[in-house]
Amino acid sequence: MTEMLSAAALAQAVHAGRLSPADVAERCAEAIRAREEEVRAFASLDLPALLTAAARPGLAQTPLAGLPVGVKDILDTVDFPTERGSKLFAGYRPTTDAAIVRMAARAGGLIAGKLVTTEFAFLQPSVTRNPRRLTHTPGGSSAGSAAAVAAGMLPVTIGTQTGGSIIRPASFCGVTGYKPSFKLLPVLGLKPFSWSLDTIGLFGAHVADVAFAAGALTGRDFALGDDMPAPRIAVVKTARAALATADAHAALAAAAAAAGKAGAQVTVLDLPDAVEAADEAHGVVQGYEAALAFADEWDRHRDALSPTLSTYLQGAAALTPEQYDSARRTARRGRHALADLYADYDALLTFSVAGEAPEGFASTGSPAFNRLWTLTGGPCLNITGLTGATGLPIGVQLVGRFGRDRELMQIGRFLERAIVAA
Repeated sequence: MTEMLSAAALAQAVHAGRLSPADVAERCAEAIRAREEEVRAFASLDLPALLTAAARPGLAQTPLAGLPVGVKDILDTVDFPTERGSKLFAGYRPTTDAAIVRMAARAGGLIAGKLVTTEFAFLQPSVTRNPRRLTHTPGGSSAGSAAAVAAGMLPVTIGTQTGGSIIRPASFCGVTGYKPSFKLLPVLGLKPFSWSLDTIGLFGAHVADVAFAAGALTGRDFALGDDMPAPRIAVVKTARAALATADAHAALAAAAAAAGKAGAQVTVLDLPDAVEAADEAHGVVQGYEAALAFADEWDRHRDALSPTLSTYLQGAAALTPEQYDSARRTARRGRHALADLYADYDALLTFSVAGEAPEGFASTGSPAFNRLWTLTGGPCLNITGLTGATGLPIGVQLVGRFGRDRELMQIGRFLERAIVAA
């Protein structure tokens, strides 16, 4: 297994003059040449252009230090096709970049290529393979974004989450996934699926790497210090705990024990009914909005859609405005009830996924342990370092208070270190 690249460490080395952006680009290119044929993370790629761009003067002084960045192929890019995982958009070339792509370029990132997404970031499996075990799914929908980091091909990638499309593939591929607070990163230039849920996030090797990238992209202070007080962590299994395998339960227990051993105050908590009810509301909100977001594709190009998406949209079209409005009210109550919990806890610790990455490619896995946290809008992290019975990664998920992303990063690094120490 190729060693993952640390975005924070590489940028530090470039800023200090120990490496050049060209050195980093060549290292990425070598890994891509070695692994892309089997992993299939890229939807489009131009290595000569990347290596040429890395030689531009001044990159070493930029926030992203000229690091190569991968972009999920659901986001618009001028320099690469934006095919959205669909034959309907084969060869499509937008005339403007998505806002997050421009942010990366302005911060000194080099767009290395587009990364494979499932069709329109939904559930139809993609061609990408899991670098940890090529016979298993990498998850979805941000399949290429997670796989490119896990394979050591890129130090930072951009993905999206509407249900579980950052946290799930991050867990399956054994990388850190960061779903920010809702709309912390702008969604302009993203093909919408559900405008109340679509969230842009990041993948990296470790918590420090996504914290670095988030800070460099947004200009916010995401610096992680070592003087954090012992966090108050609530272990939350949710009403869907029966869906988790014994491996996932063991991983959650191990993470909680490691946190407690490292000095955290760890409590087991049952979520209020108002919070649990929001999980079901997610499906209604997503479905109703998706039926409208894909109205043109459905009306004009239905034959170009996969059976998976077509069946979903057909069912979603039956949702009524009254159901949608009721679900939005349920979601609002859930958000308020969840916010009240953070008076007593700094973060919630829960499942990232139901277990190890499934074998085969018939499914991308279930977002059952992600939907609630996408709907409620707070920041989430997949924390690495644990494995299941067959040796594949199983992450655990930290959920934080809305708008307290840096605080969650601090707790995430604390837990990451605690798991390693244990």
